[in-house]
Amino acid sequence: MVDLLWRHHLPPRPTRRGPKQAVSVDAVVDAAVALADRDGYASVSIRAVAAELGLRPMSLYTYIPSKDALTVLMVDTVAGEDAPIPGELPPRERMAVIARRIRAEIIAHPWLLEVPPWRLVLGPGSMRRYELQLAAIEGIGLSDVAMDRVIAVLSEFATGNARVAVAAIDAARQLSDEQWWEVHGPMFAAAVPPDLFPLSSRVGSAVGELYQAPADPDGAFEFGLAKLLDGIMSELSER
Repeated sequence: MVDLLWRHHLPPRPTRRGPKQAVSVDAVVDAAVALADRDGYASVSIRAVAAELGLRPMSLYTYIPSKDALTVLMVDTVAGEDAPIPGELPPRERMAVIARRIRAEIIAHPWLLEVPPWRLVLGPGSMRRYELQLAAIEGIGLSDVAMDRVIAVLSEFATGNARVAVAAIDAARQLSDEQWWEVHGPMFAAAVPPDLFPLSSRVGSAVGELYQAPADPDGAFEFGLAKLLDGIMSELSER
């Protein structure tokens, strides 16, 4: 797996005898990412990716040995798309960029939510991303361990919110938020007795009127991110 992940950084393998490969590993991974973006992670298989490329399924195993290996390469390829975070931005905004990029990436590639995150992909794309994230908060007053934890907290918060945002996007394909609220808003108002649930009725009416939807993932993200950054910046100012 390491030789596949780091294929552009390691010495080239000895050329094997036989017919020349029709496509590159990069092309296989790109096709798999495009397929997952279009049809979901469940649609990705060696056979399906081979069909996307016009290849026989068995021939794809000469590039990548399994779907698990392909998934690792897909995750690392997406991570490698990150650009440097401008150093001239204030520290608070640099941290905000870290969280916003993670969230935007998941919304663009929702299948990432179906990939087990615990075992990190130690490929060049993921390592480059981590390096860029560390560079964004280097020198602002955090210890090495605190730098790692800040990145982890921002990433986990962004991922959790992105999960809700992706669900909202999927639901809106069936019924828009406005249509949903037109149907359910009056029903809730009629069914929920204000004298039994006074706080829920009051707050629910306020947010329902504002959101015109069951929830507001974008607004919740910006609100929560601001509070997270307030806490981090407050700790820095106390040092």
